[in-house]
Amino acid sequence: MKIFTQYLLLKFLKLFLIILLAMQIFFVGIDLIQNFKALPDSANLQLLYVLYNAFFTLSITLPISLVFAWVLTLVFLIKNNELVAAFSLGVSRKMIYYPIVLISTLVIGGFIYLQTTPLAYAYEEKDKILEGLYFTNTKSNIFLKYNEYFVYFKNLYPLEKKAEDIHIFKIKDNDIEESIIAKSAHFQNDKWYVVDAKIVTKPANIGWDNSAISVKYEKFLDTLEGFNPKILNNVYDTKSNFSIPDAYKALSLLEVQGVNTNKIKASLYYQLFSYFIILPIIVIVFAYSANNSRFFNPAKFTSLSFFFTLGIWGLFFMLYKLAMGDVIQAEIAILLPICIFYFGTIIFLRLKRI
Repeated sequence: MKIFTQYLLLKFLKLFLIILLAMQIFFVGIDLIQNFKALPDSANLQLLYVLYNAFFTLSITLPISLVFAWVLTLVFLIKNNELVAAFSLGVSRKMIYYPIVLISTLVIGGFIYLQTTPLAYAYEEKDKILEGLYFTNTKSNIFLKYNEYFVYFKNLYPLEKKAEDIHIFKIKDNDIEESIIAKSAHFQNDKWYVVDAKIVTKPANIGWDNSAISVKYEKFLDTLEGFNPKILNNVYDTKSNFSIPDAYKALSLLEVQGVNTNKIKASLYYQLFSYFIILPIIVIVFAYSANNSRFFNPAKFTSLSFFFTLGIWGLFFMLYKLAMGDVIQAEIAILLPICIFYFGTIIFLRLKRI
């Protein structure tokens, strides 16, 4: 049985790599042809654009390639009567699809791990190269709430972890208690260090005898602990995604602020769970395959399997985009359909006795 499993996995992985490489070359090549005139003249930036685009495209091509490779593997096994031969030797149906599900899970797990790295921002990086902004990453006029503070940054530089023209207002009982004004600040050791800060404090109780406003100056002042500039940049940019660690930090940071975190949840759920929808697809495709080549129509089986895969993947991708646009709650758009799909697949397999 181990020999058959090795043979099956070798054929599957070979087809997977061929399909993945072909799809990557096709999508990246088409994008490169469309945008080549807009790319900078620098060969290094052009190469970076291709690499970033390849990784971004991988989020679509990798799960689809796994299913397509499994479909073609089944076609070869059935046409050559290798599948029925395996059954005659005592190989169970579970022993055929289980190694494919396992190796697909490992591949997806490895890709999800890459989403914890800066490669998760590949789409944003390739767009910056295309727009000539790769070396300048600036956001202007940012105004956000953080705990008891309202924070205004005229210019935010997420990569350099610094900000210019800062106004920080401390609010108590819907009233401004203190304001901090400075020309610049730097994010270090999970805190913002304000340089040459002017601190204006208003008295708690204004009256004839105690209405003086206190003004003092600090050379260095640390404040806003955990107010990460990369998270700020992504929250402010509606088109930006999150890496998995940044999404988790953003949720922890912003949920207590009463900020709408549906987009962050959608990004996190999609990166963690959506790629696993191919596992039920792999089993369903196998359930509808034939045992031998006599009653098997490879063209019909292949086309229907491909359409079914693309249809399911397109449906989940559409729901993800709706969640990112804050049209549907992330839990309803992503988690609930995945659970229903898995539960429906389990019932289907029991009815089919697989």
